[in-house]
Formats: sequence, C-alpha cells, structure tokens
Amino acid sequence: MNTSEKWEYIDANHPNLSIVSQCRLLGLNRSSYYLEEETDESAYNVLLMNLIDQEHTRHPFYGSRRMAAWLCTKGYSVNRKRVQRLMKQMGIEAIYPQKNLSKANPNHKKFPYLLRGLEIKSPNYVWSTDITYIKLLNGFAYCVAIIDWFSRYVVAWRVSNTLDTIFCLEALEEALGVGKPDIFNTDQGTQFTSLDFIGRLEKESIKISMDGRGRALDNIFVERLWRSLKYENIYLSDYQSVKEARLGIGEYFKFYNNERLHQSLDYRCPREIHFV
Repeated sequence: MNTSEKWEYIDANHPNLSIVSQCRLLGLNRSSYYLEEETDESAYNVLLMNLIDQEHTRHPFYGSRRMAAWLCTKGYSVNRKRVQRLMKQMGIEAIYPQKNLSKANPNHKKFPYLLRGLEIKSPNYVWSTDITYIKLLNGFAYCVAIIDWFSRYVVAWRVSNTLDTIFCLEALEEALGVGKPDIFNTDQGTQFTSLDFIGRLEKESIKISMDGRGRALDNIFVERLWRSLKYENIYLSDYQSVKEARLGIGEYFKFYNNERLHQSLDYRCPREIHFV
C-alpha cells in the first residue's frame, strides 16, 4: 500500500483512535495529515478545483476515485481523500445511481420527484434550480440559477462567494416577481431543503419536486445550462473577482435568454418561447 492509499484510512471521527494513533499505526507523518487537511484554500487546491470542475463538466460520471486517478495522469499527485473533500466543497458529485450512505437531516421535509413522464406544454409550469462552481483566476465562487423547463428561460440567478441559503432565496424572490410555476424542482442540497426556502414555496402554494439522491439527471435542463455557461463563457474568461464574474455571467445570461438559438426550440431563443 502506497502513502496516497494510506491517507484514505485516516478517519478524523474515529470513536477509539486519535489521528496521532492512526498515523502511527499506518507509518504516516501526522504533520503531513494536517497539511493535507488544511482549511484555508491554497493556490494548489484552487488549481485542483478548477481542473476537477472542467473534467466533471466533460465527464459528469467521474466519481472521486476516478477523478483522483485522472489528476495523477495529468501530473498532479493527489489522493482520493482530498478529491472527495474538494468535490464536496464544490457541491458536485458523479452522475450515477448510488447507495444513500448519509443520514437524513431531521429538518429535511421529504418531497417526491414529480417530473418523471410529465408532459410540459407551456411556460411557468415547471421551474427548477441548481448551484454550480465558478472558477476565478485566484479563487472561486458559486452561481445559482432558476430555469423554466419549457422555454429554457433563465428566470433569475445570483453569484456568491459562499454556499449559504441567502443568495438562493434572493434568486427565488426575484423569480417570483416575474411569475410563478405550478411545480418547482430542486435537488436535496441544504440550501433548497432549508425551512426558509421550502416555506417560501409553500407560501405561494407551489408544488415541490425533489431529485433522487445522486440523480443529477433528474434536473437535466439545469445541467445543460451549466454546460453551456462554462464552455461558452467561464472557460473562455479569466474572471479575477466575484464582482467581475457577476458582471460577465450577467451579460452571458442576457445573451442566453435573448439571442442564443436553441436547437430544441426550433432555433429560437428562450425569450421568444417564454413570453408568447
């Protein structure tokens, strides 16, 4: 077993063995462990996150094990444990059915997935939302967007440097100022299962639909939006700050809604479909 593989056996929450004891048993230097687990994002971590983001966009079925192996083929020596931590921080996971190994949040109200086999014939019938990682020149940010499933129109969006609930609620408030859907679909992220977010939808009597865990394809139209945003804007830009990214992404979404022709919309733009 090499050193990289040994790190995967370290459990910071082990009920009986301290980190010091675990490192001693595995023949590891404990100072290296704390370096590996540093909480402040180093430039190297940011570089890894940007690489992970691009590879995840190309191959969304890559889990942490395959992603770590891919990084090694590119000359970046990194173990799976760090890749898992970075992917979790980025809010991404591989797209494939997987076992539910996490305990349910007692405050997480359960909602079924309502869109399977549903025929959507008009705007404002189904909206959905998601969050994605945005690379910056020396850091990163997050973007949330709310999209109409019928027209592909981006109803509202926000960019933030943290994964809190507030910027998601701000996007929701802006969207509700434009219209109101019959069904609102989200994943099971903590931002969207929060009491504030759920309560706001329930106040408007909107039906709530939630993706199955580990099933990003349940929210396929937002996934396609992120792919377009990244290949047509983010990866072509070197945004240096959250402010700069916010301005650039805003310009892209104006183009996306008002000018970008979609093959699935018979080569019309989302605005033409949404405001008929």
